[in-house]
Amino acid sequence: MTGNGTGDVAALREEIRRTRVELGETMELLAARADPKALVRHSAEAAKARMREQASLTAARVRGRAAERARLVRAQAYEKGEAVGRNPLPWAAVAAGALVTVVVLAIVRGRRR
Repeated sequence: MTGNGTGDVAALREEIRRTRVELGETMELLAARADPKALVRHSAEAAKARMREQASLTAARVRGRAAERARLVRAQAYEKGEAVGRNPLPWAAVAAGALVTVVVLAIVRGRRR
């Protein structure tokens, strides 16, 4: 825009058009910021996105811990199996005790009838 009023009419009209476009964009931005429904919708969408991200991180962390625990339990079970294979006597004693208990209970019940 020229300061003395002797400027080109076409350039002046182009500057007015650009100013109107900028003003329209500014008004749209201001209207969007002042719209309560849009603000609530936007904040709800942002909260949903944060919750989804947090849920996926938590699920990944839980899966990792579960896998680690499963490896630990498998290792312990293997060790216990090896121990039983090396020395089966305690387990045989437990099995014999359980069998004796079942037989005694059967005899006691049989006498009550």
